[in-house]
Amino acid sequence: MTTPGGEGRKAVDLFDKCRRFRRVRELMRLGVYPYFRAIAEHDCTTATVNGRKVVMVGSNNYLGLTHDPRVVDAAQEATKRYGTSCTGSRFLNGTLELHEELERRLAAFMKMESAAVFSTGFMVNLGVLSSVVGKSDVLLCDRENHASIIDGARLSFGQTRKFRHGDMEDLERLLRECPDDAGKLIVVDGVFSMNGSITDLPSIVELARKYGARVMVDDAHGIGVLGKSGRGTLEHFGMTPDEGGGVDLVMGTFSKSLASIGGFIAGSEEVVHYIKHHARALIFSASPTPANTAAAMAALDIIEKEPWRIEKLHKIVSRVRGAFGEMGYDTMGSETPIVPILVGSDEDTFEFWKLLDERGIFANPVVAPGTPPGKGLIRTSYMATHQDSEIDRVLEAFGEIAQLRQAQMAGNLARGGQ
Repeated sequence: MTTPGGEGRKAVDLFDKCRRFRRVRELMRLGVYPYFRAIAEHDCTTATVNGRKVVMVGSNNYLGLTHDPRVVDAAQEATKRYGTSCTGSRFLNGTLELHEELERRLAAFMKMESAAVFSTGFMVNLGVLSSVVGKSDVLLCDRENHASIIDGARLSFGQTRKFRHGDMEDLERLLRECPDDAGKLIVVDGVFSMNGSITDLPSIVELARKYGARVMVDDAHGIGVLGKSGRGTLEHFGMTPDEGGGVDLVMGTFSKSLASIGGFIAGSEEVVHYIKHHARALIFSASPTPANTAAAMAALDIIEKEPWRIEKLHKIVSRVRGAFGEMGYDTMGSETPIVPILVGSDEDTFEFWKLLDERGIFANPVVAPGTPPGKGLIRTSYMATHQDSEIDRVLEAFGEIAQLRQAQMAGNLARGGQ
């Protein structure tokens, strides 16, 4: 391939990288490719994959509301009333009274002045960070923040500084180095989506106050899960606005506990107003469908009326985490319904996944760049609607694999001693 008019010079083919991308095809050939698995049927805690019924411990449906009849009925009724799509952006013709009602409900639930609803959670972080962080500002991020935060930082014109995961001394060092005349925003996940740990929010807010920074929490995996009433990381630490607060913006998604798809940002009225008029991800995207919006509102109703779901969820998680510990697994200090199993190399992680799959357990293997290199893990997550028999089956599978791995290690040691 030559460049036209380029006197015989060989052009670089943009798609060369695609032809060289062989790693995944090799995993497919070996039968250990674990991604893009097509689900034929789904009833919340179980699913049918490749003709087999499996126990689902790879979902973010923490409260088990995606199949609740009240949520399904709300989505159907909204579709009958408004149609299948709004066919436009929130900014122009795509705002329904339903969207505004949900925004008011979310603001009240989060105890914030105002909220804005976006079409996905990913778009919330893209839109908020790229609009509020300007070229003279500094964005301070935990190194293990979600990809949407990283991409939102890239779209902003500000300077991004990353601190070591959960390291408050490193965060303070970066804050000290910020210019006095720079606006500063600290952005963290409330619950880190791979290891299930909870951010040290009190220390972050303390540092923010000391250095004049603002704080934004991505609570996608905390809302509906943490706090007595499900208000997330802020309630978990007793830091909702009526309790003294210190957090300026909270982001949440509908695709976890709220049983839908979409996302929101909550904060002061003037900041949310600014975001609604500057966030390109909101202004130039089609608005959430009537069905998605109504489903999220119905799920929010249930969260407010049925706090027992949160209690039951944590009982299930406590049982699982305790059993994993007895089996010798490293759950990486998880404090939430996300319970990872640290495995190690990519090869070992995919082999572990295959053993689970063979035993009818749907879990998610995560390797670099989703984790640090050599820190591959099996990510399991649990629902309030899991039955005891389903958890029994999960623990039985992990127990069998623990015994296989121990026998394999013993064999390796014996061979090494010969």
